[in-house]
Amino acid sequence: MVRGRVSGVVGVGLVGVPVGVAVFGPLVRVGVGAGLPYASDGVLGTDGLGRDVLQLLLVGGRTALGMAIGAVVIAYVIGGLIGLVAASTRHRWLDEGLIRPLDVLLPLPSLLVISVVAVGWRASALAITLAVALVNVPTVARLVRAAALDAASSPVVEALRMQRESWFAIHLGYVGRSVLAPVAADLGTRITLGVFLVASVNFLGLGLSPTAPDWAVSISRNREGLLLQPWSVLAPALLLVSFTLGFNLLADRLLHHTRRPTEATR
Repeated sequence: MVRGRVSGVVGVGLVGVPVGVAVFGPLVRVGVGAGLPYASDGVLGTDGLGRDVLQLLLVGGRTALGMAIGAVVIAYVIGGLIGLVAASTRHRWLDEGLIRPLDVLLPLPSLLVISVVAVGWRASALAITLAVALVNVPTVARLVRAAALDAASSPVVEALRMQRESWFAIHLGYVGRSVLAPVAADLGTRITLGVFLVASVNFLGLGLSPTAPDWAVSISRNREGLLLQPWSVLAPALLLVSFTLGFNLLADRLLHHTRRPTEATR
């Protein structure tokens, strides 16, 4: 119990710092202008272009985290709906028609697909977000379908249908609650994967503009000057690591809470 609370508090702290920087950072302006590359001016020094590192951190989180979180939300909206419909349908052809086309995307290397999209729509945050969402839709749909099959075929659902409850009330209400535990377990790794994919594309120089203040772009641009000005690389890297680690701790905590009512009813 105490260990769970500690992990929850630590997770909130680790997530809260980068999220707070991403949300409120653009509202803050530090009074340091352009300087020499990799200088020690300001709190965290300057990057390879002479820009203040602290100011870059304050404005670079919205793309670094916003694109990843947005992609996961889109993937769960589309993939979750496909999975629920496939699990609840009484027609095998509809189930096959929804799931089998997604199998075509499963063998494709995620980073390769996103890189191709990023090259075609250079510096487009929306295109990269949609590409990351696209490669996550098949696994999300299969996860939700597998988790919802038992609940969708249970006598409770039949009773709700006889009471003429709406499809949304049945499957987003009763069946949707049955997939909360698997979704909670998957959410931590899914967000981490989204951050990794978005950061990788930007790090490779295939995503946002090389001069964008994005955290991953900053790491890529300044890695040559790591020994001259380490904060230009370590500061954005620490924020990304803090977010992914903290989110996984919170996902584990959420999974623990969703399992407890199920275990209590046994």
